[in-house]
Amino acid sequence: MKTIEILTLEAIDLLKALIETPSFSSEENQTALLIENWFTQNGVPFQRENNNIWAFNQHFDESKPTLLLNSHHDTVKPNQGYTNDPFEAIVKDGKLFGLGSNDAGGCLVSLLATFVHFYGQENLPYNIVIVASAEEESSGKNGLNSVLQHLPELDCAIVGEPTLMQLAIAEKGLLVLDVIVKGTASHAAHQNNDNPIYKAMPIIDWFNSYQFEKISEVLGPVKMTVTQVNAGKQHNVVPAECHLVIDIRVNDCYSNVEILETVKTHVQAEVNPRSMNLNASSIPLEHGLVQAGIALGRTTYGSPTLSDQSVLSCQSLKLGPGETLRSHSADEFIFINEIEEGIQLYIKILTDFFKQ
Repeated sequence: MKTIEILTLEAIDLLKALIETPSFSSEENQTALLIENWFTQNGVPFQRENNNIWAFNQHFDESKPTLLLNSHHDTVKPNQGYTNDPFEAIVKDGKLFGLGSNDAGGCLVSLLATFVHFYGQENLPYNIVIVASAEEESSGKNGLNSVLQHLPELDCAIVGEPTLMQLAIAEKGLLVLDVIVKGTASHAAHQNNDNPIYKAMPIIDWFNSYQFEKISEVLGPVKMTVTQVNAGKQHNVVPAECHLVIDIRVNDCYSNVEILETVKTHVQAEVNPRSMNLNASSIPLEHGLVQAGIALGRTTYGSPTLSDQSVLSCQSLKLGPGETLRSHSADEFIFINEIEEGIQLYIKILTDFFKQ
C-alpha cells in the first residue's frame, strides 16, 4: 500500500493536470480521462457514465452500510479579472494557482487519495464508494443525481467542498420560482384596474416580509429574495403579464415541497418552480463522522452555499481543503499545505469513525 506521503504527492500532480485541462460543466470529458487514469494506475476498477466516474472499495460487502465520498471535477468559466492563465498550474509562495484548484479540485484529489488509502483494507465496518462527479456547477441532469441509481443505498456521505476542513453540518437548499402575475393589456391612456405591475407590488412585498416560522439552529431562517422583475415593452402599453423571479434559500426545517405549498397558498399568481431537487441537507451533531471531526479540533457551522449535497437523501457532511471565498474568484488558488492537511484529516476522521 502506498504511503500517505506518496499519495499526497500524486494527488497534487493530478490536481495540476486537472487545472491544465478545461472542464466546464457538461464539457468534462478530458478531466474524466485523467481521473480514469488515476484509478487505473492505482489498480482500482471503476465505472463511468457520461463524465461521472465511480468506484467501490475492494472488499465491498452488501451486508454493510455504505459511505459515499464525493466531489466534482467541473468548473465555472474563468473570472474576467484573472491576471494568471487560468489553465496553467502555477506554484508560488506555497500556493497552487489555477481554475478549479480551490473549487473543488483540491477536495477531489484529497478524497481520491483517501479512497485509495482505504481501498484494499479488509474488515472495514462500512463500504466506501467514491464518485468524481460532473455538472455540479450547473446543477445539470448528468451530474451526481444521475449516478445515484447505480449505487447501493447510502447511509452517509462526505461531500468535498472548500470548508477549511471545518465541518459544515448543514447546507441551505435552493428553490427558484418563476412567478407570473396576469392582468389585462390596454392602452396606457385608458383606465385599467387590472394592471399586472400594480398587482405584482403586494406580491413582491409579501416575499419581502413573510417569515417562515421554523428557524434552524444551524442555518437560521428561510430567506426569500425577489431577484428579477420584467414587464412591458413600451411606455404607452399596459402589459398583460408581470414576471418575477424569486430566489429562496431553504433551511433544514423545510422541504422544497413545503415551501412551494406555502407560497402558492399566499400568492395570487401563477407559480412555477424551476427545480424541486435542490433540498437542504444536514447531519446530526452526534453523528460519528461529526464527532470524529470535533475530536480532532474541527468546528461545526451551517453553509449558505449549494453543493451536490442537495441531491442526496442520506445524512451528509460537507468538508474539504480550501476556502469557499476563493471559489469562482480571479486567480483562484489553494495552498499546497491545505491539500496535505486535507488528506491527513480525511484519513484520520474516517479511521476514527470506523473504530466507533
